[in-house]
Amino acid sequence: MDMDDFTLKLTNELRVSPFYNELKSKAKELVCRTSGDVSQLKMNIHEGLAKSGWKRLLQNEVYCRLLERVDAASQNGVHIKEPLAYIRRAQASWEKRILKSLNSMCTEMSVPLARKRPIPEQKEIRSNWNKLGVDETDLSLFRPVYGPKDFLDMLTLLKNPNLASEQLCNFWGLLQLPFPVKSLQQLRQEFCEMTPRWSQVGVDGCSHTDIFDAERVGLGQKVMAADNIALCQQYSRRGIPPSLRMQLWLQNVGLRITDSDRLRYEQLKMHVFKHDLLVDKLIYKVQYEIAPLCFVFEDPVTLYYFFREIYTRHFFRLHTISSHPQGIVSLSVLFESLLQACQPQLFYHLRQMGAQPLRIAFKWLMRAFSGYLASDQLLLLWDRVLAYNSLEPLAVLAVAIFAFRRVNLLETSSYAAVEAVMADITTIRVIPLLQAILLTEH
Repeated sequence: MDMDDFTLKLTNELRVSPFYNELKSKAKELVCRTSGDVSQLKMNIHEGLAKSGWKRLLQNEVYCRLLERVDAASQNGVHIKEPLAYIRRAQASWEKRILKSLNSMCTEMSVPLARKRPIPEQKEIRSNWNKLGVDETDLSLFRPVYGPKDFLDMLTLLKNPNLASEQLCNFWGLLQLPFPVKSLQQLRQEFCEMTPRWSQVGVDGCSHTDIFDAERVGLGQKVMAADNIALCQQYSRRGIPPSLRMQLWLQNVGLRITDSDRLRYEQLKMHVFKHDLLVDKLIYKVQYEIAPLCFVFEDPVTLYYFFREIYTRHFFRLHTISSHPQGIVSLSVLFESLLQACQPQLFYHLRQMGAQPLRIAFKWLMRAFSGYLASDQLLLLWDRVLAYNSLEPLAVLAVAIFAFRRVNLLETSSYAAVEAVMADITTIRVIPLLQAILLTEH
């Protein structure tokens, strides 16, 4: 597609977007307020939109769509349909398994998938809405539909029927798939802003820490005022001060909460009041990706829309089978490839005793480390995920943790001992470990 066709297609997409209607309404408002020479009308509207901030909003909208184009290009333009037939078959098999598990749970517990709440129950839910996180009914009988082990077992069954086993390069790993992943050198180039030459938010012991913190906050405030997504992402690559994280995360994903959004949120609440869904109970039990956001967002409406944004951009890929380079399969292959390259002796030792490293690390990857790291360290990690628009830092950190615990792991002689060594990673400092694995020659 040449530049003219690309520009035309992007323009047409913008014309049917909600943003276009908002921009058009603002332009009409400026027309009504403009007086004087009609020949100057176009220039006056452009100046008015620039002064009112709409020019920056348009630039951010175009930038977000360009990022989507880059992502689409990496998948040969395929958005909805998985391009690999054997992956599509695995998707269908996994979906059937999930559906069967849901139906079995409904049968065993004699509960429907969905029901309309009686009026008294609706009133009770409404009156206790702000206490649902504290005073919730017992959900212990509702088991998860699947866990990390079930999902990994499914992924280990993936085989490319067109490739002989001797053609595979991931000899030691669980996933024998010919997925192209980045080398350590390529990752070092991509994440070069994390070099120790530059002070990082989240690294203890920096010289002149107080001065750096003050400078970082001051620069962050200028970035917020600029309201430019590309600039925000560049700034975020060295971490975000906690006091600015909410505003910069919103700016990072181009999220603006409008009155229409708040109205939609209230409508969704009404649906929750009226209808009881089994899926809601299951999601409530596994809020590991939502809970950390409560340290960042106070307003539940903003929290909801931000979570929806990062889930549909990033985290859904950790729970679906696909060949996408940011998907859980590719991240798992990347983890195994990097660990073999960085720590071959450790990898071989664990494999020989039947403790495949991916069986330990998979739950971290699948949950984006939520529930495993200390909250402040998790937010620093997610800073980088948003800044680089990539989930690859998850795989790099998983490798770094194995390297950090290398001495203890080499002394283990059983899978149970390996699990014990890796059971608690809450004391891990994320940024120093990422720097160590990316910037140390092995």
